[in-house]
Amino acid sequence: MDSPIISRLFRQLFTHRTCQSVRSHSTLPFRIHNGRGAQVRRYAGRRGANDDTTRNESQWQQRSDLFTGDKMEEYNKYPMVTANQLRGRRERPRRVKMLTRDFIEDALYNPSYGYFSKQVVIFSPGEVFDFNNLENENEFHKLLGQRYTEFEDKLDEKEPNETRQLWHTPTELFRPYYGEAMARYLISNYKLSQYPYHDLIIYEMGAGNGTLMLNILDYIRDAAPSVYERTKYKIIEISSSLAKLQAHQLMRTADSKGHSSHVEIINKSIFEWDQLVASPCYFLAMEVFDNFAHDAIRYDHMTEEPLQGTVLIDKYGDFYEFYVPQIDPVASRFLRVRHAATGGRYPFPLHQSKLLRKLRSSLPFSGNLSDPEYIPTRLMQFFDILGKYFPSHRLLTSDFHDLPDTIKGINAPVVQTRYQRRTVPVTTPFVHQGYFDILFPTDFNVMELMYRAITGKLTRVLSHEEFLRRWAYVEETETKNGENPLLVWYKNASVMATV
Repeated sequence: MDSPIISRLFRQLFTHRTCQSVRSHSTLPFRIHNGRGAQVRRYAGRRGANDDTTRNESQWQQRSDLFTGDKMEEYNKYPMVTANQLRGRRERPRRVKMLTRDFIEDALYNPSYGYFSKQVVIFSPGEVFDFNNLENENEFHKLLGQRYTEFEDKLDEKEPNETRQLWHTPTELFRPYYGEAMARYLISNYKLSQYPYHDLIIYEMGAGNGTLMLNILDYIRDAAPSVYERTKYKIIEISSSLAKLQAHQLMRTADSKGHSSHVEIINKSIFEWDQLVASPCYFLAMEVFDNFAHDAIRYDHMTEEPLQGTVLIDKYGDFYEFYVPQIDPVASRFLRVRHAATGGRYPFPLHQSKLLRKLRSSLPFSGNLSDPEYIPTRLMQFFDILGKYFPSHRLLTSDFHDLPDTIKGINAPVVQTRYQRRTVPVTTPFVHQGYFDILFPTDFNVMELMYRAITGKLTRVLSHEEFLRRWAYVEETETKNGENPLLVWYKNASVMATV
């Protein structure tokens, strides 16, 4: 039922004048590496067949920050719902209002229509790239494009899909070298601090195709057999479809099947975790923070009062953004913890001078609120889980500290989808749930301090390149002319590790 409707909406999106420029974007569905291939996202509403407003405005028109009073009655009447309350629903909600973070969480993770539950396909390049026999980085890029086409052609032979959401990760592109670098880090730190008194317990959150798990276990088995005997690898995966894929990958070959006694796949959200893990363990979160739900906060130019973002979903499925002065306890706690952990030093959307703010607000058509800032409230709650249920953990995480083509605001996300193998960037997070990726940059300057404040642990942040120069055998991914895609393709990513 969903597919014909979605295809029609996406065709309208591509013909809309504000989206014509996306036709020049690369057909490679890059999920942000070094800024060469960015992607973004936007509002998607569908009007009823008998609604006269369909003739008067585009179905893809972005809403203004200023709303007429005709929606206030609906806003006051409709119930406030959370992502958890919608987890049992099979249809996207209408006639409700939600906090921004709940809308994003529902759009990405709802079991019936969420992006990661139903739409995502993670690219696998097939044979390992022989970097040493490639002339340069451009040849690697060309070969990658060919493999992308072949990969998607095979998928279309089985089931054509114009709205397939396909992207890749460094784990897949640089298999097995990327995973082996993580394994060396784990073995070295385990031997220094825990061996032989404790087992090597590894938790991975959001394991994708399961490739990182297999690469790490293969390396530990071959390079450190005595450590391998004591290794337990546990995946925490919110998506049922990805959990099944990981289990399939584990049992796919005789070689991978040999790891089965060391592996446990736990199909649940980390935010549902309620079991104490007292033993020392390592917690891997590779490119996970970027898809954690955020709250939207704006500030009154004159009073500096924060207002929290909500979204009204009307009876047609259209979205209307509202900001209310009542800050919920989660967002309120984030603002307090951030201020205490950083000493008040963090990016802020208000200009420091009240006089300049007053002059700006007096200009014609200027808003009375600041640009939005997107605060990672879900990431704070993840740190809470680590501190409460994994008190002896050591975190290893990698994510983007900067993203191109973000929507407007501080710490704002890239919002994007794919249609007919082309990337479609848009300008708002309020879009048709499940068909768009919403990914945020991580401000490691702030979040490192918040992690320390919540867990009481010390950390170190390195650039992606610095970390890999320490732990990867970089000569294995060097091309003939000396270029190294492993080191340069994720310049906008950082690695944070507990020390």
